[in-house]
Amino acid sequence: MKVGVFSCKPYDRAAFESRSSQYGFDLVFIESALNTETAALAKPFDAICIFVDDDINSEVLDKLHEFGIIHIALRCTGFNNVDLVKAEKLGISVSRVPNYSAESVAEHTLALILSLNRKLLKANSRMRHNNFELDGLLGFNLRGKTIGVIGTGKIGRVLINILSGFGCTILCNDPSPSESIKSMGHEYVDFSELIRRSDIISLHCPLTAHNQHMIGHPEVIMMKGNVMIINTSRGSLINPQAIISGLKSRKIGYLGIDMYEMESELSAENIICECISDDTYRRLATFSNVLITHHLGFFTHESLQQIADTTLVNLQYCFVGKVCSDTFLA
Repeated sequence: MKVGVFSCKPYDRAAFESRSSQYGFDLVFIESALNTETAALAKPFDAICIFVDDDINSEVLDKLHEFGIIHIALRCTGFNNVDLVKAEKLGISVSRVPNYSAESVAEHTLALILSLNRKLLKANSRMRHNNFELDGLLGFNLRGKTIGVIGTGKIGRVLINILSGFGCTILCNDPSPSESIKSMGHEYVDFSELIRRSDIISLHCPLTAHNQHMIGHPEVIMMKGNVMIINTSRGSLINPQAIISGLKSRKIGYLGIDMYEMESELSAENIICECISDDTYRRLATFSNVLITHHLGFFTHESLQQIADTTLVNLQYCFVGKVCSDTFLA
């Protein structure tokens, strides 16, 4: 099977090449994103592998069907960039990588918390200019602080396990409470209570039609003063204008975001997956108590290996005519 791997970066290629010999696929790595303008690039392939920047709309799917392509393998969790209804109608199967980076994202979340708290970027900048002044670098102990974890799926659970070692009080919120987390002595509370009581609020939930901008102006008003907000999930979970207002009023003392808004897990018409505008980004970047990373949460050696393995297994399933219920969407 000849597979075109689109939107391919050097690190993607390295991960796939290190595993592909076990599967026997002919992988062709293409830097360009696959969309309406580049659809012709897919003609030589039996299947394609795509990422979040590829746009597999109805027009592109018609071309893929015309070329005889039988499978689309997403190497990510989100699938809003694929018209699944049209793909199923054309008989093109679609797979994804639903779970690959719980530890990576949880550890990145902790890195944001510690970096903001201990003002590591500011301290490093001072040291580079031979400034050894401690004023303005005061942090706080995590021990004894209340941390609200919104979403206790795989990533949330790993983060809770990590934070337990710091001696924090952990409040949890999730539509489906975990009995294992309860057995560890952690408390589930409603959303408003978590917002009011937490010193640090960390978001680990998918974007849905019901929770877009779940952190908005009313929530910021309810929060403790000098609260820390961490979002390594979907960017649209927070209202950026409310966050900016909270930073200006000092209600929000710290903000850490893994800035990325386009990869929603649901493809619903009433979910708005807007990008952070240039003006909003520039405004956020002016605050010294804001730390922004660019979708780095998943980006570890282990995660890339798992993405490659799961994607190649999905392609293998397709090649032998099987469907894996955990990873196949259509």
